[in-house]
Amino acid sequence: MTTKILIVDDSATQRQVLREMLAHDPEFLVVGEAADGMEALELCHRLEPDLVTMDIQMPRMNGYEATRRIMSETPRPVVVLTSSFSDRMLGISFKALDSGALMVLGKPTSISMPQEEKDRLLGQLKAMAGVKVVGRRWNRLDRPQDGRALPKASPVTAGSKVELICLGASTGGPPAVQGILQSLSPQATPPIALVQHINLGFVDSLARWLSDTTAFKVEPAKPGVRLQAGKVILAPEKRHLTVLKGGMVRLVDADPVDGHLPSVTALFRSAAAYGSSAMGVLLTGMGRDGAQGLLEMKNAGAWTIAQDRESSVVYGMPGEAVALGGAGEVLPLSSIAKRISTICASFQEAGKHGN
Repeated sequence: MTTKILIVDDSATQRQVLREMLAHDPEFLVVGEAADGMEALELCHRLEPDLVTMDIQMPRMNGYEATRRIMSETPRPVVVLTSSFSDRMLGISFKALDSGALMVLGKPTSISMPQEEKDRLLGQLKAMAGVKVVGRRWNRLDRPQDGRALPKASPVTAGSKVELICLGASTGGPPAVQGILQSLSPQATPPIALVQHINLGFVDSLARWLSDTTAFKVEPAKPGVRLQAGKVILAPEKRHLTVLKGGMVRLVDADPVDGHLPSVTALFRSAAAYGSSAMGVLLTGMGRDGAQGLLEMKNAGAWTIAQDRESSVVYGMPGEAVALGGAGEVLPLSSIAKRISTICASFQEAGKHGN
C-alpha cells in the first residue's frame, strides 16, 4: 500500500532532498509540497495525505501553529523535521508534540547521506504513517482505558519497596513517556531512569520539554549523579546509562548493545541487581533493544511491564520482550501509570505491615 506524503518546508532545496529520498522507496508517493503552514493546511484538506513532514520555522504560519490547525481541522500523522539545534528551535519543535505531532526528527542533510541513516528515517516515517490519529492526539495514546479492570498487585515480601523504575522507549516514545509522567505523582514515585532513542543533539531539549510539561524534574545523566525520588534521569548521547545499588548512576563508554548507544538493555541489565526492588517498563519502539534486559530483570525478581500492540506506535521492542517471556504484564499505554502507582503503593503497604 502506497503512503501519500505532503512535504512542508520553506526551503526548496530541502524539499528536493526529501522528495528524492522518498522517490527511491516505492511505498511512498509525494502528493504535494508546501512552503509555509497556511499552504500546508490547505493541501491537507484538499489532498488528504497519509503523513505530513513539517518544518518549524516558516513564513505566514510556522510549523507549530500549522500542526495545531491540522490536528484540529483535518487530523492526520505529522512528523516534525528540524535542522536547527538551537535551544529555541528545538523547544518549539518539541512543543509541536503537545499539538499532536508524533515525533521530532532531524532533517536529511543530503541525498548522499549514509544509507543506514536514510533507512532509519524512512523506517520511522513508515511507522508514523500507520498511526491512527483523532483530534489533537493519536488515539493510541488517549483512548480511555479506565473501565478496564487491572489485576491486583501480587503479594510482596514484607519490608520490600520499589526503589527504582526503569523506562525504555524508541519510536513514538516521547509522547508515551510524557503521558506516563503526567499521570504519576513525583511525591509518590521512586526515582526513574529513562533511555529514549533519539537523534543526536535532541537530548537536552527532550529533558526540558518533559520537565516543562510534567511535574517531574528531568535531567540528562552526568557522572556522579544520584537517583532521587521525583526526578527522572535521562540517558545522555553516546553513553550507556547504568545504575548501581545504593542509587548511584554510572555512565559507560562501550560498544552499542542491541544496536544502540545508549541502550535500554544496558540499563535494564544493570537494574537487575536491584531484584524485586526494581520495576522495568518497555514502551513502543522499533527493533529489539530492551527485550533481553527486561527478561533479565524479570528473572531477578523485578516487576516488568511491556506496552501492548494496540497502543504501541511500533510493537517491536515490547513485542520482542513478550516473545522472550520478559514481560510480567502487557498493558495499554493509558493503564501503565496507574499500574506503576498500584505496584508502588502495594510495596509500601507491605512494608508498613512488615514493621
